[in-house]
Amino acid sequence: MKTSIALAVSAAFAAVLSPAVQAQTWEPTKNVEFIIPAGTGGGADQMARAVQGIVAKHGLMKQSILPINKAGGAGAEGFLDVKNAAGDPHKIIITLSNLFTTPLATGVPFNWRDLTPVQMLALDNFVLWVNSKTTYKTPKEYLDAVKKAGPGKLRMGGTGAKQEDQIITAAIEQRTGVKFTYIPFKGGGAVATQLVGGHVDSTVNNPIEAVAQWRAGSLRPLCVFDTQRMPYKEKVTKDMSWYDIPTCKSTGLDIDYLMLRGVFMAPGVKPEHVNYYTGLFAKVMATPEWRKLMEDGAFNTTALKGKEYADWVAREEARHVSLMKAAGFIAGQ
Repeated sequence: MKTSIALAVSAAFAAVLSPAVQAQTWEPTKNVEFIIPAGTGGGADQMARAVQGIVAKHGLMKQSILPINKAGGAGAEGFLDVKNAAGDPHKIIITLSNLFTTPLATGVPFNWRDLTPVQMLALDNFVLWVNSKTTYKTPKEYLDAVKKAGPGKLRMGGTGAKQEDQIITAAIEQRTGVKFTYIPFKGGGAVATQLVGGHVDSTVNNPIEAVAQWRAGSLRPLCVFDTQRMPYKEKVTKDMSWYDIPTCKSTGLDIDYLMLRGVFMAPGVKPEHVNYYTGLFAKVMATPEWRKLMEDGAFNTTALKGKEYADWVAREEARHVSLMKAAGFIAGQ
């Protein structure tokens, strides 16, 4: 009898408590701005819009996600917008390595600690690309040609100045003794187009930004700046898969670099706001569309959240300070 009474009391208590618990579960009450601190057509833009499409297709949230490009000042416009939206849970931002490079290179009053880490979605690779009309089949053949041509004669195209693409370019120069003329463009889509048109001689573009031109036979990959081959073995062209591209390290070009594709929120948001978005992105990353995006773009699928994510970002910031100091890219240096 006592047991029955106890169970009845527990059930009644749970019934009373349940609405209160449910009330504590937060979700957006209006459309969510998804800030993209980069131009249209690049990897960050493509990923943010892919997330938007997946969320809408599968009905993963009641409100809509609205991607908004704020690329001014090498992404500073976007970062400052979110920094200044303290406590606003209806604004998220997708980040790339300009999370570190922009404040270091420009001195803009921003640091990643001004934001709230939410979720690492993936890491993006960089590939050394040349025009397929050229005869270069290996990094050594191309870099020997750069050296033979003389300092600044051959052109490396990339997204922005003193950002990821130019950091890798500077690292190549430091490792090999070659010297490029670096030409910045507004986004990875434009970078690929310029290489197809012969306006630059090489690029270090992300896979997703050049895959269409590679598949069309206009570009040729020479190596990937990761420590291991990309795992995707399905053929992209008639002869090659992403897996068939060697690592730059294995060819003698001892450089590796991966770029963050992650999400942050404004400062001062509550834990339940962060928890909502980590839950949302877990659902996004479980969809077949996301898995296809990862394969099509040859992403490194490392995904972190919480302390692991924040710790990774802190380590990567320190590495960028070192890389940018070596390249002379830090403001006031």
